[in-house]
Amino acid sequence: MRADDGTVGAATALLDAYRPGDTFFASPFRTLLARGVHARVPHGAAPLGDRVAQTLRAAREEGQAAPFVVGAVPFTSTEPVELAVPGTARWAPPLCQDPLIALPAQTPSGGPWRVRPVPEPAVYAESVGEAVRRVERGDLDKVVLARTLELSSPADLDTPAMVQRLARRDPRGYTFATPTGPGRTLLGASPELLVSRRGRHIVANPLAGSAQRSPDVAEDVRAAAALLESAKDLHEHAVVVQAVLEALDPLCSELSVPPQPTLVRTATMWHLSTTVAGELAVPDGHGRQPTSLELALALHPTPAVCGTPTGRARGLIGELEPFDRGFFTGVVGWADESGDGEWVVTIRCAEAEGRSLRLYAGAGVVSASVPESETEETAAKFRTFLDAVGAEL
Repeated sequence: MRADDGTVGAATALLDAYRPGDTFFASPFRTLLARGVHARVPHGAAPLGDRVAQTLRAAREEGQAAPFVVGAVPFTSTEPVELAVPGTARWAPPLCQDPLIALPAQTPSGGPWRVRPVPEPAVYAESVGEAVRRVERGDLDKVVLARTLELSSPADLDTPAMVQRLARRDPRGYTFATPTGPGRTLLGASPELLVSRRGRHIVANPLAGSAQRSPDVAEDVRAAAALLESAKDLHEHAVVVQAVLEALDPLCSELSVPPQPTLVRTATMWHLSTTVAGELAVPDGHGRQPTSLELALALHPTPAVCGTPTGRARGLIGELEPFDRGFFTGVVGWADESGDGEWVVTIRCAEAEGRSLRLYAGAGVVSASVPESETEETAAKFRTFLDAVGAEL
């Protein structure tokens, strides 16, 4: 592994060097370009954390100086992961600190795009209505329902240009692109850190409760202010924060949570945000602290992407969503052999294969949800990727 220095252009050089088959991961703290595969984390019955640890130990014994794994974990825990120790890796400071990130990105080649929604918006709205009825009946408290857009082009996809557009539009977010199979790439720009670990220090940044942004400054400010006062969104957010606390509290000696959420903005959305910070407890005897990936698995899936109670929400998702989520609402990131790493929630994303893209977006459904409003929210979330490829609904 080779670390680049902090000179101007170091981070954007990694962005420019990305090619399909590589893994690119950019966060507010660092930029990574990984190339090739030294070893893959195998699928199996053993816990994923154990399989990752064994893969990293073997890589160290085989001469890797500082092995780490990078890639994606799907929404459903029983499906195979796409995690690997890369052949080579380059690190740089964050994109947001590189002045060259302000340079415009070219529009990706491809198009005109044919767009097919799955399900149709009216069908999705009906599913939201059914979910509201289930919540009102007391079957569950919340469920996150998603829909997809299938985009096809007569030309080959320009994946590097898409990654450029995503990264340059939201350089303070989390931009990623990683292979998920032969000829398939998962790429996106997530606003949500599931968890990071550096030594004993951990951070989680759950997001829940959203509002569409407006190009009109006054309207944009009104939307942000309304979100901060929305009883529905504040309740939805509080449920997610509570789930994060319940998962992390047994593992930590210290845990701090702000009393009220703040706002995070992307190019297209406002989100309610709470930053949870803590210190992992020192284990007794021969115990060990959980790795960043194990912390991510303890949190995944949060009510922000699944619902609550988790089992009932998963069941309703399987009943009402007419597609397999795959890696959407899973986690993507990296972890090293010491257990440090960063894992983000796989949203605002698409999967590219051949000349087609499948985009994903979801909305949290509670008793106060209005089907038309949730449908509009998913349309707004699609804008992140539609803008990156030059397509429209």
